Amino acid sequence: MLLNRRDFLKGAALAGSTLAAPFVARGRFQLFARSQTDYSRRAIDLVSESLVIDMLGLLTLDWAKFEHWEDDPNGFHRADFQKLRSSGISVFHPAVDLNAANPQEAFTANRDWMRDWNKFLDSYPRELLRVLTTDDLANAKKDGRIGVVLGFQNSSHFRTVQDISTFYGMGQRVSQVTYNERNQLGCGCTALNDTGLTDFGVAAVHEMNRLGMAVDVSHCGDKTTLDTLEVSRRPVLITHSNCRALNPRHPRCKTDDAIVRMAAGGGVIGITGVRGFVKPHDPTTIEDALNHFDHVVKIAGIEHVGVGSDTDLDGRDHRPGVTYRMDIDGLAHPQRIFDLTEGLIRRGYSDDNIRLILGGNFRRALEAAWAA
Repeated sequence: MLLNRRDFLKGAALAGSTLAAPFVARGRFQLFARSQTDYSRRAIDLVSESLVIDMLGLLTLDWAKFEHWEDDPNGFHRADFQKLRSSGISVFHPAVDLNAANPQEAFTANRDWMRDWNKFLDSYPRELLRVLTTDDLANAKKDGRIGVVLGFQNSSHFRTVQDISTFYGMGQRVSQVTYNERNQLGCGCTALNDTGLTDFGVAAVHEMNRLGMAVDVSHCGDKTTLDTLEVSRRPVLITHSNCRALNPRHPRCKTDDAIVRMAAGGGVIGITGVRGFVKPHDPTTIEDALNHFDHVVKIAGIEHVGVGSDTDLDGRDHRPGVTYRMDIDGLAHPQRIFDLTEGLIRRGYSDDNIRLILGGNFRRALEAAWAA
């Protein structure tokens, strides 16, 4: 069934949250009992009616909990599902880099990771949906399930071009060309000398294009990014990054040139809420993050920006051992997509354009990247 606002608010209540009774202010609602933040009816309607895609959204950063979900057939509880569902996010892309030492080790680690993910998804068919096609994106929303797009933040597990087909067969639908360092395909953003795509990298991109596996350049160095945009025959994604024009010294942010070329090929950039990517100094607020959405729209158009939070629903700062702030207030809690939507409303975006940002743009780009 297609969820309407009543269904959505009921889901929020089942998650252990509650709707304030009945109004916080005229036309505004308190969705979550543990939060004093209230949201406009317009924002709630936009989130509940939209296919919301977080193109770098983790189900959890609590890896012990995640291993429990995978290993225990009953480990993923109803409350876990309802927390995800009441977030308003329909589809998550929980990609990681497994930090393997070499291609063979990466192949083995990533193969096992895919095996465990598939086992987990198969164990909860009523709650979770493995997204293999763009029809699955719509079905996740329609059925009230959580869609999961399987991918990796590195392509170091591709020892040969044939390995790409192997992982495609296991359900991988997105692959980042490199993580931060150099691999056999190209160079990451922290490589001292970015020499661009290698010959193998070119062949790998073409094979991903042929199979219908989306190519991601979020962590790539500038030359590797531009090379990939040049050789790819399908839209290239920047699933989670920010604009270097607003943060000039950060290598993880993308240049205007890269963003404009990405847009020319039909791609989309997902804006993160990572504090250091958004702004080089404090104070850093949700308004600073919104500036990145505005900048992409200004230089590339409304059709080429989306959400790639690069976190889970709780944020990164709550984790043990974190000694510096990575989160932005308003973008590091389970209802953050509502705060983002309210921000886009404040910035004067139309309902149709907000729907594009929340997921419509990534849906279109994925359809082109995955087409047979």
